Amino acid sequence: MASFLVSCASRRLLKPSSPFNASYSLFSICSSHPATTTHPTPIHDHVRTCPSFPFNQSYGWGPSSEFNFRSFLHMSTSSSSTTTTKSDDNPSSVVKSQISWIDLYLPRQVRPFARLARLDKPIGTWLLAWPCMWSITLAATPGHLPDLKMLTLFGCGALLLRGAGCTINDLLDQDIDKMVERTKSRPVASGLLTPFQGLCFLGFQLLLGLGILLQLNNYSRILGASSLLLVFSYPLMKRFTFWPQAYLGLTFNWGALLGWAAIKGSLDPTIVFPLYVSGVFWTLVYDTIYAHQDKEDDLKVGVRSTALRFGALTKQWITGFGIACISSLALSGFNAEIGWPYYAFLTAASGQLAWQIRTVDLSSRADCNRKFVSNKWFGAIIFSGILLGRLS
Repeated sequence: MASFLVSCASRRLLKPSSPFNASYSLFSICSSHPATTTHPTPIHDHVRTCPSFPFNQSYGWGPSSEFNFRSFLHMSTSSSSTTTTKSDDNPSSVVKSQISWIDLYLPRQVRPFARLARLDKPIGTWLLAWPCMWSITLAATPGHLPDLKMLTLFGCGALLLRGAGCTINDLLDQDIDKMVERTKSRPVASGLLTPFQGLCFLGFQLLLGLGILLQLNNYSRILGASSLLLVFSYPLMKRFTFWPQAYLGLTFNWGALLGWAAIKGSLDPTIVFPLYVSGVFWTLVYDTIYAHQDKEDDLKVGVRSTALRFGALTKQWITGFGIACISSLALSGFNAEIGWPYYAFLTAASGQLAWQIRTVDLSSRADCNRKFVSNKWFGAIIFSGILLGRLS
């Protein structure tokens, strides 16, 4: 009789008393052990079916959702989460899928195009936009705020041009991307989009970019259109030279020239050329760090980079580039007769750049990516210095 009572009590404890308790139990299991299936699951299906999402329709919110709430807070402060599945072709291999806001909020048909434009990775847009913002603010009348309309136009332009550049890169590099671990899941390389679809999307982005360019003065239109030669040819440089990062610097920092021209209708070489050169050296720093993520794959595929060119001497090289970047920024500010706050912020930016170079672990892909992404703060510090220097 005693054993019978114990058995009944055990069954009552194990049996969920409500759907909410069942949700909690299943949710706890899934969150403790990554779900694996014998069939690969599309990334968008995880959003609807994996119990690890606290707002899942099948498991919902419940009275016992304290654990769910904590998980929701963790997810809402992270750019993406990772799910794991087993492949049919090789059951022992585990495929990791990154889930971002694109998978949560965009329609299924739009998601591959959003990934092609790297909308889930805004760091590229920041790095393209900051030289434009520097230049526009530097061209502002002393004591006045920069032109907010121009800042907005150039911000949208940076988003579109960066997306167009990524599309061109993926179309030209689809065969290479298939052989590189970090890039083989890109939409064109993985087959989610055909090259024709990518080409149509490129045309759409360039058409929107043209709409922005036409709102500038004639001088800026010609100057802006001339940058397309750099944009289209950059992806090919890694095949011919160990210095594709320098070519990227020439491309990514064109806004340092264009922003000033949009405000003034001309160029002042003593101010904008040092600003442009500083951006090129800055790009050599952050993109060389970035290139160290792919150096093993690049060797196998046969493409080139400054990471391979510099090797063990990378930190010495990028230290020199960093010094040249800060020196050029100081010269540009001096020629623009900017106020003293600029130099205080330039000192802080020097510290941020020195921290990157000194602490980066070039053998760690994760740390290289962290240092690369931190350059959005370098750009923000310089922008703040120019803004306060102009207002003073």
